[in-house]
Amino acid sequence: MITAQGIELRAGSRLLVENATFRVAPGDRVGLVGRNGAGKTTLTKVLAGQGIPAAGTVTSSGEVGYLPQDPRTGDLEILARDRILSARGLDSIIRDLRKAEAGMADEDEELREKAMRRYSRLDAEFTAQGGYAAESEAASIASSLSLPERVLGQPLKTLSGGQRRRVELSRILFSGAQTLLLDEPTNHLDADSIIWLRDYLKAYRGGLIIISHDVEMLDTVVTRVFHLDANRAELDIYNVGWKPYLQQRETDEKRRKRELQNAQKKAAALLTQADKMRAKATKATAAQNMARRAERLLASVEGERQHDKVAKLRFPTPAACGRTPLRAEGLSRSYGSLEIFTDVDLAIDRGSKVVVLGLNGAGKTTLLRLLAGVDTPDTGEVQPGHGLKLGYYAQEHENLDVERSVLANMKSAAPDLGETEVRKVLGSFLFSGDDVDKPAGVLSGGEKTRLSLAMLVVSAANVLLLDEPTNNLDPASRAEILGALNGYEGAVVLVTHDEGAVDALQPERVLLLPDGVEDHWGPDYLDLVTLA
Repeated sequence: MITAQGIELRAGSRLLVENATFRVAPGDRVGLVGRNGAGKTTLTKVLAGQGIPAAGTVTSSGEVGYLPQDPRTGDLEILARDRILSARGLDSIIRDLRKAEAGMADEDEELREKAMRRYSRLDAEFTAQGGYAAESEAASIASSLSLPERVLGQPLKTLSGGQRRRVELSRILFSGAQTLLLDEPTNHLDADSIIWLRDYLKAYRGGLIIISHDVEMLDTVVTRVFHLDANRAELDIYNVGWKPYLQQRETDEKRRKRELQNAQKKAAALLTQADKMRAKATKATAAQNMARRAERLLASVEGERQHDKVAKLRFPTPAACGRTPLRAEGLSRSYGSLEIFTDVDLAIDRGSKVVVLGLNGAGKTTLLRLLAGVDTPDTGEVQPGHGLKLGYYAQEHENLDVERSVLANMKSAAPDLGETEVRKVLGSFLFSGDDVDKPAGVLSGGEKTRLSLAMLVVSAANVLLLDEPTNNLDPASRAEILGALNGYEGAVVLVTHDEGAVDALQPERVLLLPDGVEDHWGPDYLDLVTLA
């Protein structure tokens, strides 16, 4: 259980939420909603004990499992299976068992017998902790999240960003934590995995706080809704499910509007009467009292809520370029003995639109990193054409320098643009005032997305490489990027699980990985988007 009392959150000098008090008990499944930058990620970090509130206290009983938007693990050499098992401390026993197994094959009889005794002791400890049943449970969870046995036996460094995130989600679900804090858990999941996760969380008996822009997830899972109002810096609590919450919000808005109109009508009548009375000296005091009454009347109603601000996004007018600004021939990439893809050819003509499809781990992100020049292929080459100006949106936001400020990141994307113009563009992406001086590393996933997109806007790129650009975005911001994608005149290579993004792009071609087969786009491929 988590109890929060009088919580105040700030981003620099900006107030995110003030005096928030609530409790999340076993069986509560809370949907934490609000526009990007409202403070959802900041609040979950505080609840997880990874951040400190500006004021107030947080207490928790039992283990808390926290899935951040950008989960990181320091040791990328560890096997995916061991990373999941580490949630219950079983990974260290397994490593020791492997060492003992190796020792049992030693030619030295004394060392061999010592290893056998150690193996027997470790095996008893592993069994006592339910290790073999736990291994089966962990494998079952991982399989449901599209992590087969083959992937579990690989080091994390060989996995794609989406696979590593699913390893972290598997680890949190396997942990047995009494409270789960999940920040955009459906990112990088295919359709079948999302359906499984909905059913799992619906049956979860502990406390749950979930940040998600998946409406079906919220409708299926949540029993309470916490809405962070960015305009009022308040946390509104609705003790109902998703659809009743939407209905209640709509009813509240209609009531507020009606009450405001009535108050304005009455206040206008009072002020009109007060103006007439002011003409007579004997009634001047009464006129002042009547005007004050009108002011109190207007102050007593809440008024209509301000609509959340949305970043206005338009991709840049592409710089002039040759007929084929980007070409790749014979690309292959492996991690150790693990082959990702081989002999991939791709020609990106001026203004062409290409979607890259493939199962998780097929190398979609790897291909974009090769095209962007971030990584080097094992074989083949990427050939820039005449006038190529590349814009790369990375799903893990590794294009951002997390140590530098928002403003410094923007200046690096457009060194010839004056600071006034840079700040103007940042303002249109909802970065204003002290926000531009924040290090990029402290931004939420949605804010990092907005900054990355802002950097594309000022880049004048004629080829965009977009890797899951709609992840972490609220519905209004997602609509903006889809509109921008639809109107962009340059070339695009898109990796996405979002059918809406593909509809907006209207691609001409599809590249299927890992085989590298290229085909004309057709409606039949749309069914593969959410599965890939």
